[in-house]
Amino acid sequence: MKPDVLVTGATGFLGQRLARCLQADGYRVTATGRNSLAGEKLAGVGMRFIPADLADSEAVAALCKGKTYVFHSAALSSPWGKYRDFYKANVVGTKNIIAGCQAYDVSRLIHVSTPSVYFAYEDRLNIQEDEPLPQRFVNHYAATKFLAEQEVERAVKIGLPAVMIRPRALFGPGDTTILPRLIRANEKKFVPLINGGQALVDVTYVDNVVDALRLAAVAPEKVLGQVYNITNGEPLRLIDLLTMLFARLEQPFRQKHLSFAAAYRLAWLMEMASRTVLFGREPILTRYSVGVLAKSQTLDISRARAELGYEPRVSIEEGLNLFVDGWRKQHDCNYTHDI
Repeated sequence: MKPDVLVTGATGFLGQRLARCLQADGYRVTATGRNSLAGEKLAGVGMRFIPADLADSEAVAALCKGKTYVFHSAALSSPWGKYRDFYKANVVGTKNIIAGCQAYDVSRLIHVSTPSVYFAYEDRLNIQEDEPLPQRFVNHYAATKFLAEQEVERAVKIGLPAVMIRPRALFGPGDTTILPRLIRANEKKFVPLINGGQALVDVTYVDNVVDALRLAAVAPEKVLGQVYNITNGEPLRLIDLLTMLFARLEQPFRQKHLSFAAAYRLAWLMEMASRTVLFGREPILTRYSVGVLAKSQTLDISRARAELGYEPRVSIEEGLNLFVDGWRKQHDCNYTHDI
């Protein structure tokens, strides 16, 4: 029998997949997360689900007791929101996880960070983990996830065995963010193609990230304190990714071409309206979203390959097929052709 593990954020996209894969591997999984309905489903397949506020230090410590590995994938991930909410979820929550791991001598903490810390509204290719970061982070999410990384780094220096990964743009069955948002935009009106969709993007199939997390848990001690970029290792133009997606969905690809300057101004106006007359509601388009659609950002994953033994197992093409199969089943669509 394999040891006990804790998965935070286990009701989210990555956390759910990780928890189920660990359970299938024979680990005894304790799961925690914000979505009680998803938590009930995890409990229904034999996991121990404990809802907990990660800002509650005592509750978090209790979760860490008796665990060999703690996989910390919980986060407030959004391009919009109040700084105090991001700080509480991403920094205070991580501090409490660290303290729980220290109190109960957890063998290894595997912390999920983000490559959003690299983003600076400019084209950046083959970014390595130790390259300089922007002087100012693009949003509260990136800023607080970097602060969380610093908390982990400080803990490593005083003896906490921990590894960090920065997975890029996850997709797969169960995704509710990246591809679904583009699909809905295409169904309602159009997908904004900024600068013709020529930006190079790195995306990552969710099971490849799960593989990276499992490898980080059992890799040699030389990986402790390190951070690893994780992608599919298949950069492609945004327009090519979307063309593949809508071809598999058998939907017309509705495009509207915009310049970066025009899209950025529009997003700025939407943000201003949200702050002043829409009571802080997230705008349809943010400047960060415009930047992600317009600017190339690809990651170098050679360190993960060399030190973790990571190799993307599911290709983008195969992953899109799996995503589309899941999307069709979820939305009960009547398609006449199988992928």
